[in-house]
Amino acid sequence: MKINKDSIIEGLIIPVFKPFNWTSFDVVKKIRYDFKKSFEIKKIKVGHAGTLDPLATGLLLICTGKKTKEIEKLQNLDKTYYATFCIGKTTPSFDRETEFDKNYPIDHINDRLIEKSMNSFIGEIKQQPPIYSALKVKGKRLYEMARKGENVKINYRKINIYDFNLLNNNFPELDFKIRCSKGTYIRSLAHDFGKKLNSGAYLKYLERSSIGDYSIKDCMTMDQINKLLFN
Repeated sequence: MKINKDSIIEGLIIPVFKPFNWTSFDVVKKIRYDFKKSFEIKKIKVGHAGTLDPLATGLLLICTGKKTKEIEKLQNLDKTYYATFCIGKTTPSFDRETEFDKNYPIDHINDRLIEKSMNSFIGEIKQQPPIYSALKVKGKRLYEMARKGENVKINYRKINIYDFNLLNNNFPELDFKIRCSKGTYIRSLAHDFGKKLNSGAYLKYLERSSIGDYSIKDCMTMDQINKLLFN
């Protein structure tokens, strides 16, 4: 990929590997700063096509210049994730951001119940986004309301789970490959999967591997971008 002043302004779609503990906006902010500094550009549009949670890693599409007009189209593409669900415990955030709040029985869970539960999520389903998310309700971020202990009604929305495949069974940890539609929260899927098992579950690990035809194999790391610009 050729990154220079003209190409940035004309518009690029850059597959970037989002690091652990970075927000998606952290990546946008850093890349925008580096582009402006390296090419002495006063103003440049930079955005991302689909948020990844801070504790998730993987493919984040960064759009610049005129390509920012394609963000909505890119957000509508199907996505593929590699995820690890840990069975028997839950957290308020449905992932590792918050401390464990409950323990659940797991002795009754067998391979048959796991497979039956997986199959129940295939197709169009209704999903409730997690309270610890960046979604806005009445102009406020849900995670801000959650941290203040505010009660808020979160509406269910329709999503599609196209593939839900078990890769490794290291019970109580289960590794999955999941292909899904826009708007799917894998954290919520983990939480609901735990309920389906008559137990509990939280998301221990998440990596996004594809967005439409864009693959994690094509990603540039933040270090690679920095070296390309400043070395």
